[in-house]
Amino acid sequence: MQLEILDWSFIIAFFIISLLIGIMVARKSGKSSSEFFLSGRNMPWWLLGVSMVATTFSADTPNLVTDLVRKDGVAGNWVWWAFLITGMLTVFVYAKLWRRSGVLTDLEFYELRYSGKEAAFLRGFRAIYLGVVFNILIMATVCLAAIKIAGTLLGISPMQTLLIASVVTVAYSAIGGLRGIILTDFFQFAIAMIGTIWAAAIIVNLPQVGGLEQLVQHENVAGKLSLLPDFNNKEALISLLIIPLAVQWWAAYYPGSEPGGGGYIAQRMLAAKDEKNAIGATLLYNIAHYALRPWPWILIALASLVVFPDLDSLKAAFPNIPGNVIDDDLAYSAMLTFLPSGLLGIVIASLIAAFMSTISTHLNWGSSYIINDVYKRFVNKEASEKELVTAGRISTVVLMIFAAISALYLKSAKEAFGIIVLMGAGTGLLFILRWFWWRINAYSELAAMIISFIVAITFKFIIPGVFAGHVELILSVLITTVGWLAVTYLTPPVKRETLYSFYKLIKPHSIGWKKVIQTGIEEQKITEEEVTTGQLPMELLAMFAAIFMVYGVLAATGFWLYGNTSYGAALTILSLLWALILFRTWKRLNIRSN
Repeated sequence: MQLEILDWSFIIAFFIISLLIGIMVARKSGKSSSEFFLSGRNMPWWLLGVSMVATTFSADTPNLVTDLVRKDGVAGNWVWWAFLITGMLTVFVYAKLWRRSGVLTDLEFYELRYSGKEAAFLRGFRAIYLGVVFNILIMATVCLAAIKIAGTLLGISPMQTLLIASVVTVAYSAIGGLRGIILTDFFQFAIAMIGTIWAAAIIVNLPQVGGLEQLVQHENVAGKLSLLPDFNNKEALISLLIIPLAVQWWAAYYPGSEPGGGGYIAQRMLAAKDEKNAIGATLLYNIAHYALRPWPWILIALASLVVFPDLDSLKAAFPNIPGNVIDDDLAYSAMLTFLPSGLLGIVIASLIAAFMSTISTHLNWGSSYIINDVYKRFVNKEASEKELVTAGRISTVVLMIFAAISALYLKSAKEAFGIIVLMGAGTGLLFILRWFWWRINAYSELAAMIISFIVAITFKFIIPGVFAGHVELILSVLITTVGWLAVTYLTPPVKRETLYSFYKLIKPHSIGWKKVIQTGIEEQKITEEEVTTGQLPMELLAMFAAIFMVYGVLAATGFWLYGNTSYGAALTILSLLWALILFRTWKRLNIRSN
């Protein structure tokens, strides 16, 4: 496509503003590693919440949604909608616990919770595994989306795309640190949402599509509209709904939806002013991510079924794009080629914003692991703050280079999503329980990571296609869970002194710590005043109220768009009732505001 001067003006202005934000906060962010990686631990809930949403609004997310809708219909989105459950569990149970820990990265948690050399090894191992290997794979999927979008809209090669997209992102990430990223996220998210909603409105009303009413009645679309899979199709019902809701949300690790919190979500919670702001930020993120944002992408995906009904039509329309990257996820950017001048520039800027907000967060997050949990912990314990910030900036550049190279070997967003979920299958339960069950130790976590990785490699590369995707997930969860539970009981428990100090600092619910508490009181290491039962039942009530509220809004929006006003109105009322229950429950929770 040929962009007009107006389009380029929007794109260039976007780049300039993003860089200026990074430059403006560079001096403050460079003062210390805490400033560079946690923005001084003084961020408000609304800014952190928007930053989380902006990060998960990556360039590959609309591509993934389009892939799912074209293959499995709207119901196919349950593979990621199910993660709302673990998201709300993090909001009401784990957010305050993370904020109490006071760590710089979530990996520093390991030497609070576990003891001995095994805890130190686990911290370093996780830093490399998550901050480098896992993180590069995530960023590679985002880079893959950039390749497809740029190839479709601008006709440029993968190498050109990666070079252009990486330079500005690395520049403001390395200069501005987390503070610059959070402030830029706010600006970028506004651009991204305006562009996405506006684009959806234009595309749905294209002559080829004929408007919303015609779209939902089209023969290519009518069978894709249901919010739930066909209950008569047992395979679809199990793989698209039952497994995600019954197993995947608690059993699998996925960035942004980690059971018990973690990764860049934990980083944002640790950067909050206090517990109240940490909880408010994660609640805002989950509401916006699941209830407010999906439908513009879904509408564009449905419209693409009318204009590009199959892969052959996509190949014919875009012969310049390499055949190995043409899949259903390409249809999203293909539909954007129909946008008028001006709006096209805004939408491209919004996609660049989505790319940059995600990549910048992953660069800063991965760099924080490398610097705080490897370099400072094991290589140079006496490193100055200036040296740590400099090393953080260098590692940011290196991570981007490896992510860009890895992107050249991926094919589709859904393929990458499946690999990532499978690599973490079976570890989720451990991440949930480690706060509430004293017996889990460092060996448990090492076993879970190693086993799940080996199982994922086996299913995806050694015996690919032998089992269906949902069967692979169940087997992975079963094998990994049995493995880490066995290791837990076969290895010695964490030292008592570590357990005592962890309990007194974090104050988790006492249900899984009774033995530690009893022993601590007998040894006069824990006082009666330091023992608290917590508010777990009330927290779980708030969690489920929030889940039903968000799912209600999500479904109600769909029915309103489909023209089914009776279901839309009923679900809207139910959502409001759950919101009222949530509000009243929230007021009864003991949340620290300082």
